[in-house]
Amino acid sequence: MFSQSVRGGTKELKSFVLNETGYEWLGNEYKKKSRQFTRNIEFVDDDGRTIRANISEKQVVFYSLDYDKKAKADRAAAIKKARDIIVNPINFNKYNTYGAAKYIRHIEYDKNSGEIIQAQSLLVFNEETLIEDEKYDGYYVIVTSRYFEPDDWVIDTYKGLWRIEETFKVTKTDLEARPVYVSREDRIQAHFLTCFVSLVIIRLLQRKLDNAYTTGKILDSLAKSCCSNVKDNVYMFDYYDDILKRIGEILSIDFGKKFCTQAEIQNMVDFSKSF
Repeated sequence: MFSQSVRGGTKELKSFVLNETGYEWLGNEYKKKSRQFTRNIEFVDDDGRTIRANISEKQVVFYSLDYDKKAKADRAAAIKKARDIIVNPINFNKYNTYGAAKYIRHIEYDKNSGEIIQAQSLLVFNEETLIEDEKYDGYYVIVTSRYFEPDDWVIDTYKGLWRIEETFKVTKTDLEARPVYVSREDRIQAHFLTCFVSLVIIRLLQRKLDNAYTTGKILDSLAKSCCSNVKDNVYMFDYYDDILKRIGEILSIDFGKKFCTQAEIQNMVDFSKSF
């Protein structure tokens, strides 16, 4: 099972995706359809022979209005840069026009310096390319060899795969599972056990927060919830935000309290361990 780019797909796939025939609308913002398709593949076997075969697969196409809006928002920066390049090409070169150059006609670069060469024709915004790209905003194609499964099963399964990939990303980046700075096997195992226990805790907390925040934002807010000793047994907390407020409401912990004693802080820690 894998995702298939519509823009990078064949003319036949693009035609199928844009053809309104067969789509089932779910509300006004989501539609889907599917088909069984035979893909012609070519590979080299262990003996070096080129083998050609026909593979049956299922292609599930869906459109989401939210995905459509996201695609346009993501493209907005490239379009703005393209228009800026057209007005002031001297401020840009081959190395800082990435993503925007496709929307400019007649753009050329000096082979040695990488600077933009103004050809005989002035630089012009490529409206045709933009229109072509926008045709496929909001569309997604999932391909699977399980052609006998219903569409919803394919979509839900793919979402599950995405969650697994996202979990590995969270573990590696937000929880800093890599690199590992220990060498003994027991310490390596302890390191990853700590990371995965932390992952379970943050996922449970994320669910309690109705998945309203990314793991990165939650961890960032928790990391900033620290205190400093101002005098004797008085500690001051100098950070508070909406995420800490909601976590506090869920766990019955007052993160908004500005000053606490060491005993009060210890009580909060002990109370949190009971969950």
